[in-house]
Amino acid sequence: MQRKAYVPGLAALLAALVTGCTAGSGTEGSATVDKPGQATTSAAPPGKYRNLPEPCGSIELSTLKDLLPGAAELPEEQQQKVYRGTADVTYDTDRRGGCSWKAVAPDASHQLRVDFERVVSYDTVVSDDDRAQEVFTKKQAASSLPAATVPPGGGGKQSPPPSSPTATGTGAGTGAGTGTGPGTAPTAKPPATEDTEDTGGTATETPDGLEPRVLDDLGDAAFLDDILRRSGSTAQQRTVSVVFRTSNVVVTIEYGEQPARITEVPDSKELQDKAQSLARKLAEQIDD
Repeated sequence: MQRKAYVPGLAALLAALVTGCTAGSGTEGSATVDKPGQATTSAAPPGKYRNLPEPCGSIELSTLKDLLPGAAELPEEQQQKVYRGTADVTYDTDRRGGCSWKAVAPDASHQLRVDFERVVSYDTVVSDDDRAQEVFTKKQAASSLPAATVPPGGGGKQSPPPSSPTATGTGAGTGAGTGTGPGTAPTAKPPATEDTEDTGGTATETPDGLEPRVLDDLGDAAFLDDILRRSGSTAQQRTVSVVFRTSNVVVTIEYGEQPARITEVPDSKELQDKAQSLARKLAEQIDD
């Protein structure tokens, strides 16, 4: 008699425990959603691009011939080697890649380099685009642009550089300047380096209107740098850099010329025009 009473009681106890666990589980699962005042955090959106162009194959042969005129004077086999370019060593071609070319002729030598970087943010609250903008801003801060052109937050389009600073393009620097009060535009002051010695102060100047500056018609953000170097009695070398960001990809182009004669100065406008033209072609290629 006692045995029969014990079994139903145990069954009832187990049923109550199962019901209690089920109810508790449901309450716990809904607490994170229904808890008053709790904010829902969504992950930052990913970048637009998932891969990169193949660097050494990213420039058409006709463009390379225009950028590297000295190669046309070489034998066919050497021409092909020049146009093929030299790939940078990289271990993840979907994240980083670069290629460089050089052509030497009796009158001048030309150098070209392109670098692609696809930026990925591993912070769920920071988007790939914002992280790419940080990379871009660091490059701009290291250039010879006036400090006033570098946005402190590093986001969005940049304002054109003020007209008062004079950027000489003597070398890559931080662009740090000084101001005397509110509203006073800082003056660019690149640090002195061995690249600028014995220039007499005139060889390092960039023509008016061609100074290092922000470009507002290329990608999401872009700038151009122009540096003229000469050390001692060697020929002067001008290097034009165009850096732009489109979504989560940052592209850097470096295009330089060094004449054979020490009295010649590479044409700033020609190099800038060609570098900007190449940048636009690469931006279109990335978007395709």
